[in-house]
Amino acid sequence: MASKDLWISVLKRLQPTIKKAHFITWFQNTIALENKEGILVIGVPTSFARDWISAKYGVKVEQAVKELDSELTGVEYEIHSRLAEKGCNEGVDVKKLVSGDDKKVRKVRNVNEVVVSRGPNNERVASKMLNVKYDMNTFVVGNDNRLPHAASTAVINMPGGIYNPLYIYGNVGLGKTHLLQAIGNGILSSFPDKVVKYITAEKFVTDVVQAISKRKMSSFKEQYRNVDVFLLDDVQFFARKNSSQQEFFHTFNELYDRNKQIVITSDRPPSELDDLEERLTSRFGMGMVVELLFPDFETRLAILHQKCREFEGIIDPAVLEFIATNVHNNVRELEGVLRQAIAESQLENRVPTISSVAAIIKRLNKAQKIIGYDIEAKRQNYMARTAGDVMNIVAGFYNVTVQNLQGKDRHKEVMRPRQLCMYLIKNELGDSYEKIGSGFGGRNHTTVMHACNKMSDMLKKDVNLVKDVNAIKREMGL
Repeated sequence: MASKDLWISVLKRLQPTIKKAHFITWFQNTIALENKEGILVIGVPTSFARDWISAKYGVKVEQAVKELDSELTGVEYEIHSRLAEKGCNEGVDVKKLVSGDDKKVRKVRNVNEVVVSRGPNNERVASKMLNVKYDMNTFVVGNDNRLPHAASTAVINMPGGIYNPLYIYGNVGLGKTHLLQAIGNGILSSFPDKVVKYITAEKFVTDVVQAISKRKMSSFKEQYRNVDVFLLDDVQFFARKNSSQQEFFHTFNELYDRNKQIVITSDRPPSELDDLEERLTSRFGMGMVVELLFPDFETRLAILHQKCREFEGIIDPAVLEFIATNVHNNVRELEGVLRQAIAESQLENRVPTISSVAAIIKRLNKAQKIIGYDIEAKRQNYMARTAGDVMNIVAGFYNVTVQNLQGKDRHKEVMRPRQLCMYLIKNELGDSYEKIGSGFGGRNHTTVMHACNKMSDMLKKDVNLVKDVNAIKREMGL
């Protein structure tokens, strides 16, 4: 296979695994230049594109290359600035790959992304309202959700098998929708010709009402009954909606009789769905009924570590343990606290601390008692009174040690916190230059004066440094 054709095949393989905007941004106008002794050389327009592709997608690219040509052992990237020139058509136009005839993508209001796959004669072979980020690989398995995960995996491997219907229930935010959509994505990955229908109960009710009002029930029945897999989210929404219950009952029966897979989620077991007809709830228990429980501490911690990788955030393990200890309502809240912690750290250019995370948790749930940190006592009673107090706070804020601050390391990662620490001790505690210097390994007063003056000047023009100082002062009780 020629290098150019090979690269196009690689891009086609990569495209479904990368967000459309990212794929176009980084792979537009790239080209395979040559096979150099088993190394595929890829031309890219800029050094930034080279570094980003290598860091973010290098493993995927190399894996795809080796799968398509077993004689290739690796990939290299070379910068060819002409590829960035306007009108240059040497590189691959990946926009054409994204908008090819094999897949047509469109957005539909109030639902997830809808992808309509086309067969060889342009006929529709699958219709999905699924979010591709939900898959079984991103579902963290623990003791409290092992059975629902195993049952979902079994359904993916054998749709319409012994776990039909599969009924998953649990409180809000524990991952029911994640599992439901992961089942749909998994089945489509293993059986691309199957027709998978994912719908919320609320949307099903809306469709029933519209079909009745517009006298299009035959079209409605065709849409919902000519599927291989039917995924219904939040079935409890059918409560006291008799027409929808009746229509779902007949849809369920027809699909079940034809061995089509049915998966249902709810916030309670079938026996507690008091406002649904008994003939419906009895059918929900014909297959497998599994409960999603709130994950234990170890599983919550594993979820946080995975989300950190997903969000590309770096947080001290002790802070993650603090979140896992204090968030015990649902996984959605767990993710929400982590998102806010990462967002605040990026906006204020600082690392999340137990103190800052405690404030987030308290803000989200004012009634909650924080375990391992008394935020109110901290606010009311704590104030940094000594140079040692300030050193501890600054060291924790910048993720260095007090020994680093007092030592001779002159790297920027240590110099900036050291100088800022001297500045705060001088301006907030009023210690003399000589006293400050003795606390920093016996430095002379000139060194301390220089550090304080430098920080004072930088605070006039560095917005991020101002944010750091304000955050540290809050930690100091000021």
